[in-house]
Amino acid sequence: MPSGRTHDRITLWALPFVAGVTFWQTRNSNITLLVAGGFMFGGLMFGPDLDIYSRQYQRWGFLRWIWLPYQKSLRHRSFLSHGPIIGTTLRVLYLSCLLAILAIFALAVAEKLWNIALSWQDMGGTVGRSLTSYSTEFLALLLGLELGAMSHSLSDWGGSAYKRVKKQGVRALLPSGKIKKRKSSKTARRITGAKTRKGTRGVKGQRGRGAGEQGRKAE
Repeated sequence: MPSGRTHDRITLWALPFVAGVTFWQTRNSNITLLVAGGFMFGGLMFGPDLDIYSRQYQRWGFLRWIWLPYQKSLRHRSFLSHGPIIGTTLRVLYLSCLLAILAIFALAVAEKLWNIALSWQDMGGTVGRSLTSYSTEFLALLLGLELGAMSHSLSDWGGSAYKRVKKQGVRALLPSGKIKKRKSSKTARRITGAKTRKGTRGVKGQRGRGAGEQGRKAE
């Protein structure tokens, strides 16, 4: 598995390519900025390795404690953290829930101290209208986060596959079921061949004994 420094280099080297392809496809500087920003944030701070004590986790500074429940509930490199789409979606939902809890607490304090009349319906309506009005920008940011996370996961899978091939050869790329099937078929062929050879030898021996008995009768 590549080190944290290698993951950072992959993210930084791929950033111009991601930004260039996005601008070529959209011709929109705002969308390009959101995708590139999401890609960089996803690769450096919001990637799959938040499920362990990693460089991504450490970059959150004094706020890194918020990811402790996330780490405790997932095992490292599970599908829920490193899987395509679901990993990024789960992290976005997790962080959104934390922000919602913080907003509820802040609103309760503001109502008590400054008598601010702001209902939960008003806040929910504001958030919903914002997501609807800026849906394209929101999707661009999510796409950038997903691309940044996938650059990390793909480099992990590629590094693991390279080590397996280097250690075990091409057989490491085949599913274990196929390897077992090939081994069992080879074993079956060997057993069948051995039985055939034994049967042939037995037939030859019987023929030889039969010929000897006929010779003795002729004498």
